[in-house]
Amino acid sequence: MKRYISLILSLFGLSCSTTHIALESEETFDLKRYMGKWYEIARLPNKFEEGLEENTAFYELREDGDVTVINQGRVVANKSRYKEVKGRAWVPDPNEPSKLKVSFFWPFSGDYWVLRVDKDYTIALVGDPSREYLWILARDRRPDPKAVSELKIYASSLGYAVENMISGLAD
Repeated sequence: MKRYISLILSLFGLSCSTTHIALESEETFDLKRYMGKWYEIARLPNKFEEGLEENTAFYELREDGDVTVINQGRVVANKSRYKEVKGRAWVPDPNEPSKLKVSFFWPFSGDYWVLRVDKDYTIALVGDPSREYLWILARDRRPDPKAVSELKIYASSLGYAVENMISGLAD
């Protein structure tokens, strides 16, 4: 019996301990400058964008300080159709404004961390601390390839599987 309990406790301990490289978000983030339309340039594959291309995200600051989020993508199987989902994002800690929470289906929410954004707010790297989700977003459909490459290199240094990223643009 002692052996059985020890085994359970050790398995529980292993399942609770995760080692990650520390993940920092953008230090000097201005939420107001982030508002507007962004084009998805690349992403790690995920269930909720499966079968979509030419995805965009539109952010609008609400009177209560939260953000309205509208994501839209063209259906690959029927290019005349678009799917759209509307959600809400908020900053849980005003001292870390680049670490947002986003919810499309209340009460469920996820982390939306702006990991890097250029000084002109024209290209951004967004992810979550689990390293499961990652996006490169830009104001222009065709950003500077060098800037995209630099963001991928940075994301790789943080432990993201950038080799699995797929283009958000139509082929």
